[in-house]
Amino acid sequence: MAMFESHAAPEPLQPLQAELEALAGGGVEPEPAPAQAPGSAEPLIVFDNVSVGFDGHSVLENVSFSVGRGETLCILGRSGVGKSVSLRLLMGFLKPDSGSIRVEGQQITGLDEEGLRAIRKRVTMVFQNGALFDSLSVRENVAFPLRERGGLADDQVDRIVDRLIGLVGAEDVVDALPASLSTGRKRAVAMARALAAQPEIVLYDEPTTMVDPIIARRLGGLIQRLKHQLGFTSIVVTHDTRFAQMLADTVLFLHQGRAQFFGPLNGFLASADPEIQLFLALDACVKPQE
Repeated sequence: MAMFESHAAPEPLQPLQAELEALAGGGVEPEPAPAQAPGSAEPLIVFDNVSVGFDGHSVLENVSFSVGRGETLCILGRSGVGKSVSLRLLMGFLKPDSGSIRVEGQQITGLDEEGLRAIRKRVTMVFQNGALFDSLSVRENVAFPLRERGGLADDQVDRIVDRLIGLVGAEDVVDALPASLSTGRKRAVAMARALAAQPEIVLYDEPTTMVDPIIARRLGGLIQRLKHQLGFTSIVVTHDTRFAQMLADTVLFLHQGRAQFFGPLNGFLASADPEIQLFLALDACVKPQE
């Protein structure tokens, strides 16, 4: 089965989330969370005047943005402007030199490793290379977060893993090792593993790098389904404006370490800012007007 290709209607994702939560909670299905429109409450994620640098070189300078529950933020910009650094700050892999980062009101910049582990149960990241365990098969990689969490019998883990692998269309490579997979397949398996961790927030670091446009579109479609059917909050780092247009509620455009633009997608596309216009023109492979 080719990744994401199916002529049947996609299976609803909500039962998957309910099954994950019910099994993790000992078989008692939780009350469903009340529906909440994006932007209808306090932001889930807030960066407030965040700065960070390395070896005397400023990477981010007083960058501020926020992400509402259920929203998708796309971070755009040229290489080396701090897009991926923003994700690593949110995961607690890096600490800012100044400013604050909050997740649902909780300041994370001063947390110790134990506090960060609690945050990482709610926030998961899909890395560019997939970050899969080379010595584990696809099935074992997806099962890893479930086994780490504990509390599930082997048959329960197997049932959840089968559904996650089916969701990303990887049934034909369940016993394969990551080294044998294409870049697109690795990213899809990494997304399945991220789902197994039962996150609230999913971070995607350049998901379309080194994949062809067809695979990029399929990955984008899966990210959309996770948002609309499971209500995930997402941050997607990308240099691809076409991909961003598929996904973004809001856009953060970074230029020379600063937030050159933060706002709705349509505002970004219509911006008269010369740097934004140049970025859009270059991305479209269209020479800008003199």
